[in-house]
Amino acid sequence: MIDCEGLVKIFKSDGVEVVALQGLNLKVEKGEMFAIIGNSGSGKSTLLNILGGLDRPTAGKAIVGNWNLLEIGEKELVDYKRNTVGFIWQNNSRNLLPYLTVLENVETAMMVAGGCDSAYAKQLIEWVGLTPRINNKLTQLSGGEQQRTAIAISLANRPSLLLADEPTGSVDAQTSDQIMGIFRKLNKETGVTVVIVTHDLSLARKVDRVVAIRDGMTSSEMVKRSPLLASEEDDPSAGEHEEYAVVDRFGRLQIPIELRERIGIKDKVKLTAEGSKITIELPEPS
Repeated sequence: MIDCEGLVKIFKSDGVEVVALQGLNLKVEKGEMFAIIGNSGSGKSTLLNILGGLDRPTAGKAIVGNWNLLEIGEKELVDYKRNTVGFIWQNNSRNLLPYLTVLENVETAMMVAGGCDSAYAKQLIEWVGLTPRINNKLTQLSGGEQQRTAIAISLANRPSLLLADEPTGSVDAQTSDQIMGIFRKLNKETGVTVVIVTHDLSLARKVDRVVAIRDGMTSSEMVKRSPLLASEEDDPSAGEHEEYAVVDRFGRLQIPIELRERIGIKDKVKLTAEGSKITIELPEPS
């Protein structure tokens, strides 16, 4: 679904260049539920904006489905945003029209995408558990209910890729679990690929795979093991994640900064191979 290779994004402001992404590599399979984590300034939101068609990449490869985001024109970019991507913002005001009801908000998003299907709008509202509030205006909803309305709106154009920017950042822990449960349900029932950007490490237990971004590059990856028991298969928190360092297409291995600092790695290391294991050691003092 997503194939990024050597992705670069440079912003220019007042003659100063800021490199937000510097050769990032990322692959996401169709139908995967995936998270991108990183600290503020790591480049994760820039990546999401590129995948959503809101920013243009400077260089590299960024392919989503059949769309090459580095080469498509403005008209194709509008079609891409209208037909392929659904977007959920942390700030509800970017998704919602407060003077409309829940149903009217979803139907308005459909009209913008090219048509209105009231039956499908009601189905989306049912999926996010808001049927009893379908005719309520947004000012009558809680923060969690507004965010669930935003999820329904993001699916109004039947996207194949759903992008969520800190979707649980402004709600409590219970509502966060509820929202993640909705993502999991939609992912399983509709096959939509879900990409969640967050700084919350606890989300790692609720998605299939997590990639960490640091300084505009992919730094490590966590993949969920298979559930241990058959009864755990439908539990999004079941199973554990294994963390992997990332090897890029040039064979370069990124060692997480925590490990470098713990061991005292500076500019070079000693590598020894034994079977399928590679040992990294500090060089002997000269």
